[in-house]
Amino acid sequence: MPLFAATVFLSAFLLFQIQPIVAKMILPWFGGSSSVWTLCMVFFQVELLLGYAYVHLLHEKVSARRQPWVHGALLLLSLATLPVVADPSWKLDAQAFPTWSVLGVLATTVGVPYLLLSTTGPLMQAWYARTFVTQGVQPYRLYALSNLASMLALLSYPVLVEPMLAVKPQAWVWSTGYALFVLVCVATAAYTVRRQNDPVTAAPPLDATPRPGWRECLMWVGLAATASMLLLAITRHLTQDVAPVPFLWVLPLALYLLSFILCFDAPRYYVRPFFLWVALPLAFVALDFAMNEGLDVPVLVVLLCAAVFVFCMVCHGELVRRRPPVRHLTLFYLMLSVGGALGGLFVGLLAPVIFNAYFELPLGLFLCALLVVLVVWPELRGRWLRGALLLALLLYGVRLSSISIDYVQGYTEVVRNFYSQTRIEEGVDEDGLGPVRSMVHGSITHGEQYLNHPQRATAYYCESTGIGRALQSLPPDRPRQLGVVGLGAGTLAVYGRAGDEMRMYEINDQVLDLARKHFSYLGDSAATIVPVLGDGRLMLERESPQAFDLLAMDAFSGDSIPTHLLTLEAFDAYMRHMRPDGLLAVHITNTYLDLRPVMASAAQHVGKVALLLELPSGHGDPFCRRSTWVVFVNAAQAAALPPSLQGAQVLQPRPGFRPWTDTFSNLFDILI
Repeated sequence: MPLFAATVFLSAFLLFQIQPIVAKMILPWFGGSSSVWTLCMVFFQVELLLGYAYVHLLHEKVSARRQPWVHGALLLLSLATLPVVADPSWKLDAQAFPTWSVLGVLATTVGVPYLLLSTTGPLMQAWYARTFVTQGVQPYRLYALSNLASMLALLSYPVLVEPMLAVKPQAWVWSTGYALFVLVCVATAAYTVRRQNDPVTAAPPLDATPRPGWRECLMWVGLAATASMLLLAITRHLTQDVAPVPFLWVLPLALYLLSFILCFDAPRYYVRPFFLWVALPLAFVALDFAMNEGLDVPVLVVLLCAAVFVFCMVCHGELVRRRPPVRHLTLFYLMLSVGGALGGLFVGLLAPVIFNAYFELPLGLFLCALLVVLVVWPELRGRWLRGALLLALLLYGVRLSSISIDYVQGYTEVVRNFYSQTRIEEGVDEDGLGPVRSMVHGSITHGEQYLNHPQRATAYYCESTGIGRALQSLPPDRPRQLGVVGLGAGTLAVYGRAGDEMRMYEINDQVLDLARKHFSYLGDSAATIVPVLGDGRLMLERESPQAFDLLAMDAFSGDSIPTHLLTLEAFDAYMRHMRPDGLLAVHITNTYLDLRPVMASAAQHVGKVALLLELPSGHGDPFCRRSTWVVFVNAAQAAALPPSLQGAQVLQPRPGFRPWTDTFSNLFDILI
C-alpha cells in the first residue's frame, strides 16, 4: 500500500502544480487575458479525459501482466520531453493565431508529462485492486488521497512556490519532481509484475460482473458535470460580482476537492438524509439570496462557499453510492472525467458564446435539482410524494427563470464574450446631477457619463484625479500625442484638444462598440481618436515608437491585476514609446492590493521618479470617485514640478521588495 499511495500522492501533487506554472510562463506572450487561462483550463481538462480514456482501454484491452510493461515504457520515454520549459518561438504567432498558439505551446511543453500524470490515479487503483484482490481492499480510498495531494498543491503554490521562485526555476524543480515520480511509478509497476508472476499472490482472472448500462453511465456523467459547472459558475460570481479578492478563487476549489476526499475516503461522511433533505434546500435558498445580492459581502462569501461544498458533497456522495464493482473502476473514472470536462467546457467556452449574461449558474442549479429528483425517484413510495417533488422542481425552475430574466432586465444593453460580461445601466445621481449612464463589469464601474454634463470628466478621470492633474501639466502650446491602454467608456477623450492624437488600446471589441454607441466621449472629442484593438502591451511591443507625451495605463478589471502589464519588461516596452519628457500614468486604485512597491521598483528600473497622486474619499467633488494614480517623471521634472503635480508623494523602493518580471510576481507580498 505505501508504494501505491506514494505514487498516487506524488502524481496528483505534480498535476496541480504544473497548471499555474505553465500558465504563468506563457501568459505574457499572449496578452495576459482571461482567455489564456480559459484555454489552459480546457487543455488540461481534455488531457485528463484522454488520460482516463487511455487507462480504460489499457485495463480492458491489455492483459494484466503486460499493462505495467506498457505503461512503464511510456513513462521512461516521457523523460525525453523534460524540462517543461516553453519554447519562446511560439510568441511569433501569438497575435495571428492566439488560440492555436496557446494550445500548441501547451501540448509541446507539458502535453506528454501531464497526460501520463493524469493516468496515475485510476491506473494505480486498478493495479492495486488486482494485486490485493484477495484481501478485500478499497482502491477508491486512493482517489481520496489523490485529491488531498491536489488540495495541498493548490494551496502551496501561491503561498510557498510562487513567492520563492521565478517561473523557470519552478519548471526545473517540477521537472525534477516528475523524474522522481517516474522512478516511483516504475517501481510500482515492477512490484505489480512481481506479484502477478508469483503463483501465490497472482490475481485471478477478472470477474464477469455485468457492465453498467448507459443510463448509469449518463448519471455518472451528469453528477460530475453538475459539480464542475456549479464550481466554476459560483467561483466566477464570487470573485467578480461579490468580492474580487485575490486568491478567493482558491477556497471554492479547495472545498470541491475536500468533498472528493470525504466522499471517496469514507462514504459515511456523506450523511445522505442530512445533505439531501436539509443542507441542499438551504444551499438553494442561499444561492437565491446571493444571486439577488441581498446580503453583506462577508455573509455572501460564507454562503456561497458553503453552498459549493453542499452541492459537491451531494454530487460526489451520490457518485460514490453508485460506484461500480472494481471490475469497472476505469469506466467509472472515465465517465467522471467526461462529466468534469463537459462542465468546464460549457462554462469556459460555450456559455460566453451562446449567452449574453451568466445564465450558466441558474442552469447548473436546475440541473442539480433535476438530478436529485432522478436519484431519489425510485426510492419514493406514493404518488403524492412524487407529485410534490415534481411540483417543487417546477416551481424552482420558474424561480430560476425569474432570476435569469433579472440578469438582463433593467439594463440598456448587456453583452458578453470571451473576456467579460459588460452592462450599460441608467440611473439618477443622488446629488442632484441628473441622469447618469454607466458601463459596468461585475461590481466595477468602467466609466460613467452625466447626461446633463456630457463634457465633464467623471469617476476616476476627473480633473482632480491623478490622470487629470497629469494631463493638465502637459505643454499647452503644441499638439499632443496621447496613449490610453484600457478604453472603458472613453472618458479620457474629453481631454483631447484640436490637433491631438489619442491612441486608445482595448482588448475587447464589445467595449469599443458600447463606448461609441452609448457614450459621447469619443465622438465629441476634439482630438483624433485612433482605436487599437488588442492587448495593450502586445500592441505597443509591435508598434513603432509613438513618442507619447502621456501614456495612461488603465486596463485593470477592477481589483483583478493583469500582472503582465506591471513587470519590468512591460515598463521597458512603455518607455520605448515615450518622449524624453513624456509622462507615464498608471491607475492603481485597489481595495485589496498595495501596488506602490511595484510602481517604485519599476520606476527605479527605468530611471524615473514615481509620484503618488491620491484622491481620497470625501473629496467633495460629486463627479469624482476615490482614485490612486502613479505618474512617472524624469529627475529634472521631479525637481521642478508644475503646479498641477505639486504635493505629490515620491514613492521610494521598499527594502527587500523583489521587482516583478515576466517570470516572477508575488501577490501575497502586496496584500493590504
